Amino acid sequence: MRWTPGGVSSDIEDRRGGGGGFGFGRGPTIGCGGAIILLVLSLLTGKNFFTLFQGGGGDQQPAPAGSTAPVQQSPEESKEVQFVSFVLDDAQATWARIFEEQGKQYQKARLVLYRDMTQTACGYGQAATGPFYCPSDSKVYIDLAFFDELDRRFGASGDFAQAYVIAHELGHHIQKLMGTSDQVHKAMQRDQGNANQYSVALELQADCYAGVWGHSTAQRNLLDPGDTDEGIAAATSVGDDRLQQMSGRAVNPDSFTHGSSQQRVEWFRRGFESGRLSDCDTFR
Repeated sequence: MRWTPGGVSSDIEDRRGGGGGFGFGRGPTIGCGGAIILLVLSLLTGKNFFTLFQGGGGDQQPAPAGSTAPVQQSPEESKEVQFVSFVLDDAQATWARIFEEQGKQYQKARLVLYRDMTQTACGYGQAATGPFYCPSDSKVYIDLAFFDELDRRFGASGDFAQAYVIAHELGHHIQKLMGTSDQVHKAMQRDQGNANQYSVALELQADCYAGVWGHSTAQRNLLDPGDTDEGIAAATSVGDDRLQQMSGRAVNPDSFTHGSSQQRVEWFRRGFESGRLSDCDTFR
């Protein structure tokens, strides 16, 4: 992507040097990267590792964050933080404009950087779950080590692949602001037999929303040749069918929670090509 390093976003909360504590609310939305290791472990062991990341119920409010120690980081990691900041600010500015066009006011999300483990309003967040969005505190959580994993294990390299991950998680924030996620969770409770289908539709819509932001970057000439392919490779790498194949198991569409690689690419492309929210209705 064409971007200029320029400091850290005011919407970044950096806990890499240690962090504060939070209470527990509704569980997180495990986004495009969040299911990778959990799904592989679940398939290999027969144990449902997703239950380990479901936050406790109740309406407890977040406790004040504690002090954070100075962050020790390499020059490469510092540049990566600046890139995450650029993507976060650019995507949120894009969504603010889209909301304004619809006569609505956009409410910003915050992005938390952490290492290994952190407390969230949805329970404990762990690096093993990958990036995720917590609707209870409107924050995206990312351990930057995931981007190395995305490249090394899943073959999705490049800065736009990383941007896709962030944009997908912000897509879940858009769903919260628009009331979509609440409606879907209620539907899942009423119709538990089709809960996986609702989950897939929610995730594919977040992919489409990531594409809507990607469309904006293309319109503003921020993409380098090959960037679109990097985003598609990232979407392909986290398809449920590919993850099941990597675990050595047979592909079982009934167990999908995020969608197949083909579906994820299709919906990302749809948002990318049109740039319209109306083309992201995955529930029809």
